[in-house]
Amino acid sequence: MRFGQTRVLAAVAFAILTAGVVPAGLVGGLLSPPLVRAQNIGQRAVFGIVVDANSNVVSGATVFLKDPKTKTIRSFTSDSAGKFRFTQVDMAEDHELWAEKDGHKSVVKTVSEWDARKEFETELKLK
Repeated sequence: MRFGQTRVLAAVAFAILTAGVVPAGLVGGLLSPPLVRAQNIGQRAVFGIVVDANSNVVSGATVFLKDPKTKTIRSFTSDSAGKFRFTQVDMAEDHELWAEKDGHKSVVKTVSEWDARKEFETELKLK
């Protein structure tokens, strides 16, 4: 290749790159932006309190945290102040949360993967 042709090719390449056009051979290469998935990554804590229909704290209630995808269920027994806590809950998955005691059950709440909070606090009311 002659010197003049090299300069023309270099000028064309420079013009293409400064115009923001990426040649087809470079798509997915070093010059293209990285692909990013919008999701929460990491772990969160899910905690709160269990109360009865009159808003009195309920100790000894079983609180369930279910991953609907894997069907894995974790449980926690509310303490004397009605409190419960789950740690290391995957933020990239939805979870279902509810409480039960003596035949009474709370509404099932969803801890959504779209919720970016690292700490999810809620009240579970037994009916």
